[in-house]
Order: sequence, then C-alpha cells, then structure tokens
Amino acid sequence: MTPTKQQTQSWLPSIFNDFFGNEWITKNRSTVPAVNIMEDEKRYTVEVAVPGLKKEDINVRIDDNSHLIITVDTKKEKEEETQKGKYIRREFSCTQFRQTLLLPENIDEEEIEAKQENGLLTIHIPKKKTVENTEPKKIQIK
Repeated sequence: MTPTKQQTQSWLPSIFNDFFGNEWITKNRSTVPAVNIMEDEKRYTVEVAVPGLKKEDINVRIDDNSHLIITVDTKKEKEEETQKGKYIRREFSCTQFRQTLLLPENIDEEEIEAKQENGLLTIHIPKKKTVENTEPKKIQIK
C-alpha cells in the first residue's frame, strides 16, 4: 500500500505564520493526520487519527484506479469571540484533508469495513483468498 499526500497549503512559509500569527493572515489550516498501516495474513489495517471529528465529517471511498481515498471536511461557521485577551497562537480551526493510498491488487474491495471510535478511524481491508497450487501446471505441446 503506497500512501500519497494531497493537501491544500498556503503559499506563505510557516515561519512567517509563526512570527505573525493567524490573526494577521486569515486562511484555512490544512493538516494531514497520522496514519498507521499494518498487514497480517488475512488483511491490511489502516488507522487514521481523527480526534474530535464526527463520522459525518469523514468520507472513505475507492476510486476506479484502486485508490483508497480518505477525506475530511469540517465546516464551522466563524463565531464571534467574546473572551477577553488575544491569542498569541491559534491552531483550532476547521479541518480539511485528503489522504490517498494506492491499494494492492490482492484485496477484496467488497469486504472493506471502516469504523470510527475514540478518535481513531480504522479501515479493515481483507485480502483475497488465494488457492495455492502445490504442483506446477504442465502445458501440453501440440
């Protein structure tokens, strides 16, 4: 399984944002969460860290090119700030990301399952059952 990251980033370097903070420049922050990929005899398991997200915000699909595509898009309306003081650094914002994994050929697409629990999205990707031939097949020459 080959991960490829696709995300939207601002053209400004992060050091510029660190120095001036988000209050000087309004933008959407994009992040790509941590991903674990495990394999055993029967399946692949993909774990994606999605703390604080609802399952309605997460979309998991397979495209025509055998890519597993995980997208998150949380849209929150901007709220008026009524607290006193100002932020020195502010990292809470709406979240958008897209993670694409190239799936191997030996998977059973029909049996893929996903669940989200305790801030972790777990995707089970079963392998196709293969029948092993112990004897090589002899081809008759005509």
